[in-house]
Amino acid sequence: MAMRVFCEVAATGSFTAAADRLEMSRVMVSRYVESLESWLGVRLIQRTTRRLALTDAGERCLQRAQQLHGVAEALQQEVRSDGEELSGLLRLTCSVSFAYAQLATALAAFLQQNPALKIDVKLGDQAVNLLEERIDLAIRISQSPDPGLVSRPLAICDSVMVASPAYLRLTGTPAHPDQLAQHSCISHSHFGRDGWTLSQNGQTQRFTVPVRLTMDDATSLMQAAIAGAGIALLPAYLVNPMLREGLLNSVLSDWQATQIGVYALYPSRRHLAPAVRALLDFLVQRFEQRPW
Repeated sequence: MAMRVFCEVAATGSFTAAADRLEMSRVMVSRYVESLESWLGVRLIQRTTRRLALTDAGERCLQRAQQLHGVAEALQQEVRSDGEELSGLLRLTCSVSFAYAQLATALAAFLQQNPALKIDVKLGDQAVNLLEERIDLAIRISQSPDPGLVSRPLAICDSVMVASPAYLRLTGTPAHPDQLAQHSCISHSHFGRDGWTLSQNGQTQRFTVPVRLTMDDATSLMQAAIAGAGIALLPAYLVNPMLREGLLNSVLSDWQATQIGVYALYPSRRHLAPAVRALLDFLVQRFEQRPW
């Protein structure tokens, strides 16, 4: 337990935050760290009134502690009988848009099947160190998933060009991507802000688009498009319900954007906890038909 507590303190940079994560008192967290330092005979953490910092010994200890804690958790799961229900806490990370549109409902169904499980999801598009943050599974949409992690494909992500009916009534609907230059376009901060790569009849071209608004979250971009900010290139898993409801219209539907993959990423195939494996299998089966 002391190693688990030390890993949480190192990940959060705070005894108080670690205590909140572990659902224990700050005093107990401090005692666990002190007991580990006493056992090793070295100072692991430099404590000041404003911040915590790992010592050199603490940095070395952290790597080993993360490995040992991961093995211990996996062992705890593996020695349980096959018939016992899944339990414990799973930590995930996922983009806001995919969580909003697809993952939240999927996890609700998975939790109904496994009432003893808990799941904590960290939202954001930014890459995180899965070991340091003690993340069991990352759901990422990428053309090239991190080669340092194990990746399992979940689905293909198609992107579509959309705009609000009001915007198109005001500006007209472009008949060719060249005409995007006469329109206001909105784009993700990290994808497509300099141009959109589109294909038709096997021919692929890159078109420069005048981007007037960028955001680092596709859900917010969708809301801006609904409000009439311009033409957006957004994932189908997010906007298809808005297309069906008439809040958005498809633009240049005979042109296709580059497909990218939806992946589940995790640190290692070894010692994969049964709960993680069960969630992986559940997500693969749920998303292989692209229900959106």
